[in-house]
Amino acid sequence: MTESCRLAFLGFGNVGRALAQLLEAKSEELAGRYGIAWRLTGVSSRRLGWCADPRGYDVAALLAGERPAHSGAPVSGVADWLRAAGADVLFEMTSLNAETGQPAIDHLRAALEGGAHAITANKGPVVHGFGELTALARARGRRFLFESTVMDGAPIFSLWRECLPAAEVRSLRGILNSTTNLILSTMEEGRTFEEAVAHAQSIGIAETDPSADVLGWDAAVKVAGLVTVLMGVPLKPGEIKRRGIEGLAAAEVAAARAQGRRWKLICRAERVGEGVRASVAPEVLGPDDPLYSVEGTSSAVTFQSDVLPSLTIVEGDPGPETTAYGLLADFVTAVRGDSP
Repeated sequence: MTESCRLAFLGFGNVGRALAQLLEAKSEELAGRYGIAWRLTGVSSRRLGWCADPRGYDVAALLAGERPAHSGAPVSGVADWLRAAGADVLFEMTSLNAETGQPAIDHLRAALEGGAHAITANKGPVVHGFGELTALARARGRRFLFESTVMDGAPIFSLWRECLPAAEVRSLRGILNSTTNLILSTMEEGRTFEEAVAHAQSIGIAETDPSADVLGWDAAVKVAGLVTVLMGVPLKPGEIKRRGIEGLAAAEVAAARAQGRRWKLICRAERVGEGVRASVAPEVLGPDDPLYSVEGTSSAVTFQSDVLPSLTIVEGDPGPETTAYGLLADFVTAVRGDSP
């Protein structure tokens, strides 16, 4: 039997549009292989406002720039909007608030309380609301999933959740911020830090204000999320020893490269007793290091566990499409009812 799902998109930027395109492209496979049909009944963003129509929107028209029309009585917030859309699944794709995870946590809570699965690409709710949202999802018989929050569509969380039962993560080490990796790779070509940042901005990789990346905050949030979920130790970004790449001189980066070595922004976490020690800092790597050859916007992480001495996952040059795939994978997991 085919299960028909009403979807609500909170955020319709690059990732939301990529997800809509991917759902369209995969519609036949979702129906034929997994028994999942869908229609988009809710779309919301700062620009669009709260738009809902239980009959569903024409996705191709939305992607072509048509503004969605709201059907029915006006709505005043996320809970009203989800009810108006009759949403079975919320895709939460709003901007990160690294300090509190809000208002994304409230968005996801409203979805779960209203009986919808809650799927996010936002790291904040994982770091600041994982315990609460996971417990609420379980109590309501729904799922709170977040594969796209670290390394886009690479199966990090689902790998440990579904494929490695009873394995205990003891440490992790990786390159988790693609922007700084690109900046450092560009500096190896002889450009200054400022020139490398400008290049990353010009191709849409770095934000207008790149401080979250270059100061190491984005990487710290990702480490906190991994530690919280995979190591079972709630950790906040402010508890992580952090140093970014803003102090690295072009001469240092070039000199290391001339010696066959490379600067990388390295994330670390390891169990220490009942707790976890974690850090983000630039390090010089030699060619024998598995992270040495991670180029440009690629990311990688190496895990050590009680049963696997070393497991490395590498994602090459991700974009909005790979983030969208992580959301789609979570969608299939939630609707099929795969156990947590």
